[in-house]
Amino acid sequence: MQMVLLTALGVGGATIFGTVLGFIFKNISHKFSDIVLSFAAGVMLAASVVGLVLPSIEYGGAFAIPVTVAGVFCGAVCINLMDRLVPHLHKLSGADQEDHPQNTEQINKVLLFVMAIAIHNLPEGIAAGVGFGTGNTAEALTIAGGIALQNIPEGMVIIGPMLAAGIPPRRTFAAAFATGVVEIIGTLLGYFAVSISTVILPFALAFAGGTMLYVISDEMIPETHAHGSERGATYALLVGFCLMLVMDHFLG
Repeated sequence: MQMVLLTALGVGGATIFGTVLGFIFKNISHKFSDIVLSFAAGVMLAASVVGLVLPSIEYGGAFAIPVTVAGVFCGAVCINLMDRLVPHLHKLSGADQEDHPQNTEQINKVLLFVMAIAIHNLPEGIAAGVGFGTGNTAEALTIAGGIALQNIPEGMVIIGPMLAAGIPPRRTFAAAFATGVVEIIGTLLGYFAVSISTVILPFALAFAGGTMLYVISDEMIPETHAHGSERGATYALLVGFCLMLVMDHFLG
C-alpha cells in the first residue's frame, strides 16, 4: 500500500512539477513541446500495450480475448463520451494565446480546457492504480512512470493559456494543482477497485489500456503533428516506445 501511495503522489506530482516548469518557461516552442509530448506518447503506448492490454489477456482465462477487446473499447468510449461532455481544448490557437484577451468568454474557455485535463487525468490515474493489481510491482511502476512522464508537458501547457486569459498566478497554480490531485485520487481508486475484486482485473486492465490508447491516438499524436514537426515527433515517439520496452525487459 505504501508503494501505491508513493506512486499516486508521483503521478500527480508530475503534473504539478510540469506546472512549475510552465511558470519558469512560459514561451516554450511548439517544436520542443511536440518532441517531448511525442516521446511521452511513445512511453504511454508501450505502457498501455505491454503493461495493461497483454496482462489483461494473460489473466482473462477462457474468455481472455472477448473480455480484453470489450475492455479496450469500453475505455475508449468512456473517454470519447467525456470529450463530448467537456471538449478537450488542447488546441487553443496561437492567436488566443498572443492577444491576451482578459474577458469572461476567454477565461471560461481556458477553465474548460483545464477542467477537461482534470477529467482525463482520472482514468489515467486509474490506469496507474490498476497496474498494481497484477502483483508485478515493476511493471506497475513502469506504467505509472509512463503516465507521469506524459503529465509533465501536460502540466506545462496549462500555464500559458491561463495567464494569457488574465487569471492571477496563484489561481492558475491552484487550478493546475487540482488536476494533479485528481490523478492521485484516480490512482488510489484503480488500486482499491482491483484489490476488492480480482474478478474484474482483466476487464479493468483492458479498460485502462483503452483509455490510454484513445488519448494517444485522438489527442497526443494529432497535436504533435500539427505544427510542422512531424518527422521529429515520429522518431521521438519511437524512442519513447523502445525505451519502455527496454525498461520492461530489464525490470519485469
